[in-house]
Amino acid sequence: MTRILVTGGTGFIGLHLVSALVARGRQVRVLDLRAPVCALPGVEYIEGSVLDPGRVDRALEGVDEVYHLAGLPGMWMPEKRDFHTVNYRGTEVVIEAARRRGIARFLHCSTESILFRGPSSEGAVADDALLPADDAPGPYTRSKLLAERLAMQAAASGFPVIVGCPTMPIGPHDRNLTPPTAMLRHFLGGRFQFYVDFAVNLVDVRDAAAGLILAMERGKIGHRYILGGESLPLKTILQLVAAISGRRSVLIPVPGRIAETAAAILELIADRVTHKAPSGTAEGVRIASRARALSIEKAQRELGYAPRPVESALRETVLYLLGTENDRYEPGSSPDRDTRSFHPNRRYGV
Repeated sequence: MTRILVTGGTGFIGLHLVSALVARGRQVRVLDLRAPVCALPGVEYIEGSVLDPGRVDRALEGVDEVYHLAGLPGMWMPEKRDFHTVNYRGTEVVIEAARRRGIARFLHCSTESILFRGPSSEGAVADDALLPADDAPGPYTRSKLLAERLAMQAAASGFPVIVGCPTMPIGPHDRNLTPPTAMLRHFLGGRFQFYVDFAVNLVDVRDAAAGLILAMERGKIGHRYILGGESLPLKTILQLVAAISGRRSVLIPVPGRIAETAAAILELIADRVTHKAPSGTAEGVRIASRARALSIEKAQRELGYAPRPVESALRETVLYLLGTENDRYEPGSSPDRDTRSFHPNRRYGV
């Protein structure tokens, strides 16, 4: 039986990944700062940080494969250096310990935001493209970019690393409110909704988890696989959210520069006054303004990755946020709902 360690296994994608691995008969151990809200039978949970080399080394004992998902996914922290500490240094600690242990395969979970270049670039983003560090739109993106670069350097030196890059995952059981879910919750309230109309690449979180497993099992060492779903204009998503929730609002598009200035003010107030996460950040607006088409063709061709239409996951997410879902579905399950889909274009995620 393959023995697997999942760092960050109680997070949103991690929860569904662990469930999918257990369903495939894998022996799973989770290393995370938090204990799970609902522990899965047969899974060993270890509370600890990826910044603790001793705890990481003990968690790797007897392990064959590692899925490294642990990190700070949000766009705001009271201490900006925490992004680098957790996302970069944490990756460094886990890779170093895994190399010493002779781990057979290592999957590094990245983010699509590191692929988006400045406004001057055009066309689809290549699977092997990477944003220059000096062009990163903020501390979160920079930390994730450097972490992926570290993973790729390890692969180039002979360590069996594969990179999986989910786009914007949505679905049930996002108890920590990752950026995509937080965005949807924000747009569920208020009569007037101000928004920047960019293209959002949504993916069902269960498909993102399945894609990570496919990348681990079939991916080529040193390669990145973009694990996306459907791309929709944000305005279309907001209209669907309104239809699902029954909450109507007036949608008011805002130019990117104005949105960035407003977000910077909110962030400044959060940094110096409230010390609570703002409703938007300048980095988040910059990422949105840079969003470009992302191709999942490589993942489809080499991994057999086949994401489903995301309307069902969007419906589940909205109902979950409204409190009407009542956790009726276990992680990894699919609800019996109307799954008629819509198919516009392609892009974005966090």
